[in-house]
Order: sequence, then structure tokens, then C-alpha cells
Amino acid sequence: MRTALDAHHDALDDQERAFVASVREHGWFRTSVFAEDNNPGFSYTTGFSVNTQRPELLIFSMKDAIAHDIFWELFRDAKSGVSLPVGEPLDNIFGNGLAFAFPIAKRFYREHFGWSNWFYGGDNFRCLQIVWPDRDQLFPWQTGFDEGFADLQPDLSENGWQAALLK
Repeated sequence: MRTALDAHHDALDDQERAFVASVREHGWFRTSVFAEDNNPGFSYTTGFSVNTQRPELLIFSMKDAIAHDIFWELFRDAKSGVSLPVGEPLDNIFGNGLAFAFPIAKRFYREHFGWSNWFYGGDNFRCLQIVWPDRDQLFPWQTGFDEGFADLQPDLSENGWQAALLK
């Protein structure tokens, strides 16, 4: 797979060179997108796919430092051959609760993965959304989920999180 890592140094601007240098040095890069216009902020990775053969990751409404720590742990896991099962409860993301990972539909890539789309030269990469529970450890698709959290992590899956759980 050709990526921006293959681009000639002179073909990149300063920001692109810095981005590529970070992926070369650390294996991945985290991009943060600020919340605006009633849309929640989010963080996503670039480099997992090329350096671990695992999907890129996205998480909504998480403090930058926490998202970064989560991504680092998952990058180390991926480098060790550990994968994230899709649609199954995961206990290796948050120390005090479960999470889920779901594939993100390609129709959301353009809006959510600017740097990754540039880095990979299009949307030819996989990405998983990490979904977290409310304070009572309930997920958005479960009865009793705190609706105050409903707008903090939109469902970017193809057919809805519940459909992905049934597979």
C-alpha cells in the first residue's frame, strides 16, 4: 500500500512533512477535531494500518490526553499481534469498564478522516469506532442509557451498532 511515507520530501509542505515524520518516528499520529456546531469533538489515528496491519481508530468526546493514552496502548497491542474484536465487549481499553469497537462506514471517511485520507491517498483503509458506556456502564443501544450522552458519540457504522452486535 502506497502512503505519504513514500512521497518525496520536496513534494510535501512543512505541515505534511511534520505529519509524516511523526508517523515514521512513533508509528502513528493522533488528530484531534474540536467540537463545533453541535457536533462532538473526536480523535482519530493515522498509521495503524500501515504499521500494524490493523484498522485506524476513532473515538468521540474523549479528552485529548485520555484518547492519546488509549491509542498508545492499542497501538502497542496491535504491534504485539492483538486485534480488537468487532461488536464484542472489550475490557482492555478502559481500566474501569467495557468498550466496543465497530467498523466505520466509508461514507463517513471524508468528513472524519482528513489526514488519514491524505496519508493513504483515499479511503482504502479500515477504521474502527471505539464506543464507550454512560456512567452506569450502559451503551447507547441498551435500555436505560443516559440520553444526556446520546449526542456525544454518533453511530458511524454502516447499519447501526445493534446490527453489528448480531454478527
